[in-house]
Amino acid sequence: MLTVILIVVGLIFLTIGIVWLIDKFVPKSFKPVLNILLWGIILVLGYFTFMSVYGEIKFNKLKDERYRKVIVKLKDIRDAELAHKSVKGQFTSDYNKLVNFIETAKFTITQRRDTTVIDEELTKRFGGVEMTKSMVLIDTLGYVSVKDSLFGADTRYKTMMELPEGIGKPGDKINLDAGVLPESNIPIFAAWVDKDVILYDQNANLVGKEKEVMSVDGVRGPKLQVGSMEEADTKGNWPKNLSKE
Repeated sequence: MLTVILIVVGLIFLTIGIVWLIDKFVPKSFKPVLNILLWGIILVLGYFTFMSVYGEIKFNKLKDERYRKVIVKLKDIRDAELAHKSVKGQFTSDYNKLVNFIETAKFTITQRRDTTVIDEELTKRFGGVEMTKSMVLIDTLGYVSVKDSLFGADTRYKTMMELPEGIGKPGDKINLDAGVLPESNIPIFAAWVDKDVILYDQNANLVGKEKEVMSVDGVRGPKLQVGSMEEADTKGNWPKNLSKE
């Protein structure tokens, strides 16, 4: 956009220069028509310069608003996936299973405590002299619903895979995948939406530039994503300012 602005500004100054030359060297009988024509050109170029700047400002504002709404969904998916791994030992790529898990599963509430017990083997070795050893015991205190822990009375988890209203075309959803790293069998998952989908109705050139962003101040790459299918990472690829509710 900067190149376009510089070109337009250059043309405006060139036109102003031409107006000055006309005023100085062109016969008076031709000046009124030429001046009106050239000032008209200046106004048109000024308008396009303003709109090119204002258009990108509006795009950036709308883009951030949509990103924030989608990030809320991605955070819910991450929380649900982390709960699934905590209970089941792995992530899932099936939304139906994830929703069912939230509605039916329970977290186990435990308590760790240190204790000392008699070490019978060592006691025998030392001829009956009582020997002890330290142990960590884990007591089960009870169970709590995953749904209540994560969402309380809110049922938004049932539609966490759907894009917020006004974002994307009908039928577009948040992609979800899960698996394990080949080398270590560490569970991994990723949920993402292509920027093309989020910004489907915006200027193609601005969307194309947005997909190439790699700055830490922006959403890096061609999609908005949480988790990764390449490494054990459950973070999102968005900056902190977009996470603020």
